[in-house]
Amino acid sequence: MRLIIRNGSVITPIRVINRGGIIIEKGKISGIFSGEDFFAQEKDKIIDAEGNYISPGFIDIHTHGGGGYDFMDGSVEAIKKGSQAHLKYGTTSIVPTTLTGAKKELFKTLDNYRKAKEQMKNGPNLIGIHLEGPYLSMEQRGAQDPRYIKNPEPEEYEEILNYSDDIIRWTIAPELKGALEMGRKLVEREILPSIGHTNAIYEEVLKAFESGFSHITHLYSGMSMVKRINAYRYAGVVESAFLLDDISVEIIADGKHLPSSLLKLVYKIKGPEKICLVTDSMRAAGMPEGVYTLGSSIDGQKVIVEEGVAKLMDKSAFAGSVATANRLVKTMVTLADVPLREAVKMMTLTPAKIIKIDDRKGSLVIGKDADIVIFDKDINILKVIINGEIQYEVN
Repeated sequence: MRLIIRNGSVITPIRVINRGGIIIEKGKISGIFSGEDFFAQEKDKIIDAEGNYISPGFIDIHTHGGGGYDFMDGSVEAIKKGSQAHLKYGTTSIVPTTLTGAKKELFKTLDNYRKAKEQMKNGPNLIGIHLEGPYLSMEQRGAQDPRYIKNPEPEEYEEILNYSDDIIRWTIAPELKGALEMGRKLVEREILPSIGHTNAIYEEVLKAFESGFSHITHLYSGMSMVKRINAYRYAGVVESAFLLDDISVEIIADGKHLPSSLLKLVYKIKGPEKICLVTDSMRAAGMPEGVYTLGSSIDGQKVIVEEGVAKLMDKSAFAGSVATANRLVKTMVTLADVPLREAVKMMTLTPAKIIKIDDRKGSLVIGKDADIVIFDKDINILKVIINGEIQYEVN
């Protein structure tokens, strides 16, 4: 049986096809058409998009949880439920992210991820694990737990790498002793080394880029900008991101972490091919405002969610976001004046390229996985299809 979605605006990598549609067979996209240019078969299931947008499924490569669950809570359920919480917001592929913590907690999360991936029956594709820390700058740690921050030691990180094959990216401060060597080791294992929570200057970022660090974690958050050292000015990580054309960046486009002016600036300089939208969401994503725990429910820290964002209890800094993928796309359109097709690309094809799954995900192209969302003009999610199966729909 084929699944056919018709009568929608199909967002492809190069254009929007009005009154178009998608043909799905065996979990893959087998056809894209305009108008009614398809031949219906007796067993076809046909979905009328009713003029709404037909988009690739959203890909979130940096999230710590949602729906009341954190990926470091210490259970398989937390991995599954935390991922599933993002389904109704259009996320079809997800990269659960850890926080800096005790090594035994990290190993438990890696164990639980493996089990969750085996057990997951409905919800976003679990693409791999992103480790955020513990090799971070103490000065730029943000909400990361200072008790566990340290320099990278080969004996420790190789133990972690040998423990799990599910790690696909690792955020590190490249100025730390041993960080460049670690970056090269990660590249050898086809793991993405990412620059983040860092106080580096341009010269250090350049060396990191040459050592394989090709991505920057949540641009502007937890990183250096222009600073003085002995009266002389030095470019920081933000300026380095703008200077190095080939480095990609991710931004938390929730309308809180970055104002309209900075969203526009990043888009103007880097463009949709090098910008990836991420939620960096904590457990309160999709939940009411109030007090929550950031990180493990056993060993995490209390944060307060108010005004659509998570903050430290003293309100001195943000502590992750409560954003959802559709909110990021909407923010880029409404606050940054980005065309919808480009905003969608930053939530689909660009992250797919960054984590090297664009051969099968991230765009509506014949032969790719049928991960598809249908949403209205306000980016409200109406239907979510993963691998050709309807997994969420608004009744």
